Amino acid sequence: MWYNSCMRIDLPDNVKRIIDTLQQAGHEAYAVGGCVRDSLLQRDPEDWDITTSAKPSQVKKLFRRTVDTGIEHGTVTVMFGREGYEVTTYRLDGVYEDGRHPKNVTFTTSLEEDLKRRDFTINAMAYNDGTGIVDLFHGMDDMAGKTIRAVGDPKERFSEDALRMLRALRFSAQLDYVIEPETERAITELRNNLEKISAERIRTEIQKLLLSDHPDRIRGMHDLGISSIVLQEYDELDEASGDEIGHSLCRADKAVDVRLSILLLPMKNARGILKRLKYDNETIRRVMILTEHADEETELSKPAIRHSIVAVGNDLMPSLFALKRALRHQPDAYIDTYEKLYREILADNDCISLKDLAVTGTDLMNELNMKQGKELGSALQYLFSLVLDDPSLNEHAKLIELLKTQES
Repeated sequence: MWYNSCMRIDLPDNVKRIIDTLQQAGHEAYAVGGCVRDSLLQRDPEDWDITTSAKPSQVKKLFRRTVDTGIEHGTVTVMFGREGYEVTTYRLDGVYEDGRHPKNVTFTTSLEEDLKRRDFTINAMAYNDGTGIVDLFHGMDDMAGKTIRAVGDPKERFSEDALRMLRALRFSAQLDYVIEPETERAITELRNNLEKISAERIRTEIQKLLLSDHPDRIRGMHDLGISSIVLQEYDELDEASGDEIGHSLCRADKAVDVRLSILLLPMKNARGILKRLKYDNETIRRVMILTEHADEETELSKPAIRHSIVAVGNDLMPSLFALKRALRHQPDAYIDTYEKLYREILADNDCISLKDLAVTGTDLMNELNMKQGKELGSALQYLFSLVLDDPSLNEHAKLIELLKTQES
């Protein structure tokens, strides 16, 4: 199929404006790639990319505000207000020496040459209102068959960019598609090329897979041999553990900290894995706290739960409940009661942080002649612990009197 002029896509106004401007100047221009695929699937595209026969210098002359985001590879970002749209010249890729990026590119006037360098058939379609869908590699057929298929020779595509192997698995999870056999075989044979890919890129693909509608497809990393390269700790799990991870992921909220915790809970050195994948410190903090408390059986009393809130952090309690429900390591009735008591504690405005304590360090220095330092800190912690057990004690006079009584 060369094109389908009957099928229409509702292009955003700014995308139409860019395409129309380029066409009026005598150039070809199309929306291309994932935005076309998602539009045909009635999903909201994350980005709208445009491909054109115009050279970068010609694109820059046609629009008032542009940014040279990747001009050496033919990409100029056209700005409308704060919105940016990548416009890339038709190109042929040179040799991929690093398994990720071409050493150089050659601009071409052929849309077909540009599309044939793309990763998968479902991502190799183009569209404008005049021509309709341009589908040279039967991407629409593969969408109908729910199939991930490399454009042309899969070994060539994966040799050019090894990350495409993880992208194939990620797309299968996001779209609930299967990877066709020849593409699968190429992944298995070339998986060692993933060693060339940066940790940040690998992290992004794994995270997108985890946050997909079918996160249990993470099992495909083992089946295709990918995890032996990018996440050896997962590869070392037994089949039952792998299945349990998949079931728990499918039950879990689409939250990064919750789904990462499910994945890493059975593995050794979760912190080391997160650092290796270049996660930020806040994500590492959240996941480590969640995995530490995932199976903790807190006594179902308000004093015990107030102490747990302090240990976990109030900001992480909703994630902890979501994690416990997904794991099903504890009865639903237990989790329901735990969460009910937690919400009552919040509704009652109980003191659950030092800043909510009715006395401050300054109060203790002024009224009890305490000096700043370890003694003062210990006194505040002592009072805080008492208030966690009994919120009715959280009154200024009562707390001062408790300290006086202790000293005497």
